Amino acid sequence: MMLRTNYVRDIIVMSAEGDKKQLLHLVFGGELKTLGSVEFRDLDQLDIVGIYPDYETAKRAWAAKAQQTVDNAHMRYFIVHMHRLLDPDNPENTAA
Repeated sequence: MMLRTNYVRDIIVMSAEGDKKQLLHLVFGGELKTLGSVEFRDLDQLDIVGIYPDYETAKRAWAAKAQQTVDNAHMRYFIVHMHRLLDPDNPENTAA
């Protein structure tokens, strides 16, 4: 699997007091087998863009990567709400 961290510079550094709530989001993508599926053509070629502290930062990274691959209709990038996976019983995780 290819690991790329081009957008790490966008990560917001949080203060020790925790000024901003940390809601981790993963941005990744790759080439799909068909346009109507979410099955990737080659798992070894997945592009892990990065992990971000909030949805807004993740969305900026997602939009930048999606724009770079606009000429390939089979390329798709996704945002995964990791905070929901890490703490699924927390009702606060349904909002972001």
